[in-house]
Amino acid sequence: MVNFILIAVCILTGMLFKYAKWIHPDAHKGINTWILYIALPAVSFKYLPKIHWTNELIVPVLSAALVTFGSWLFMTIYSKSKNYSARTKSTLELSSGYSNTSFIGFPLITAFYGEKMLSIAIICDQTMFFILSTLGIITALKGGNKSQAVNARFILKRLITFPPFIGCIAALSLAPIVNLEVAEPLFDKLAATVAPLALFSIGLQLKFNGWKKLSSQIFTSVFYKLLIAPALVLVLILFTNVSGDIAKVSIMEAAMPTVVTSGIIAEQFHLNTKLINLIIGISIVLGFFSTTMWFEILESVF
Repeated sequence: MVNFILIAVCILTGMLFKYAKWIHPDAHKGINTWILYIALPAVSFKYLPKIHWTNELIVPVLSAALVTFGSWLFMTIYSKSKNYSARTKSTLELSSGYSNTSFIGFPLITAFYGEKMLSIAIICDQTMFFILSTLGIITALKGGNKSQAVNARFILKRLITFPPFIGCIAALSLAPIVNLEVAEPLFDKLAATVAPLALFSIGLQLKFNGWKKLSSQIFTSVFYKLLIAPALVLVLILFTNVSGDIAKVSIMEAAMPTVVTSGIIAEQFHLNTKLINLIIGISIVLGFFSTTMWFEILESVF
């Protein structure tokens, strides 16, 4: 219960500080810098070296890819039926195909299942980021500035300079040759800052103005992200006969709301930033209810 109270307090505090103008409008950028460069790499060093690697861990990887592929297929059909432009289609794909697996995912996974499950959640998160940094950017380029071409060097640079990705690779590389146990108390303290700071940052960024005019597109994107995407992963897992913690965390991470980074990419490549930011905000609010629903479903299934 205390974890859910923490989630509510942190997000509501962020919203209060924003609307009362008690904090600089760009304060979330500094907070996000700490999370990306310090806290999330610490999470990798804390949990990844302790993972017992099995064939079943391919499921979190496949689940992230399935959510993205499903978003492409779903939004292609939907956009064609509505005669939407390539710009709108790309915006909807970005808003629907990538989960907030760390900023929201880690706190919620901890709240539902405990910290020990973060070792599986990290795999979901790193896979999601890898796909977002490659296919996500290609999607944005197709719907954005037509004068830009897909640049493999740009995509590779974005991937290998992302601090959590570097932390993940470093943790996996150093664990077999260096005894990291002496640094575990430090990793514990740094990793503990992810949840409160990430949720506070989310509260600072939530936006809801003007949603009525875009309600149809918002509803469709949120419907896919919070309901269809985890259902697809559930079908995949039932098909592969995987069960237990790996199955539960993979589905729950697929059920998380839209990742905030998709809004940054949309802005960078001139997509519909108003639409995607509204989807991010609304999916986060509704996501707290839908993930609770999925938790109850998974407890009865597995």
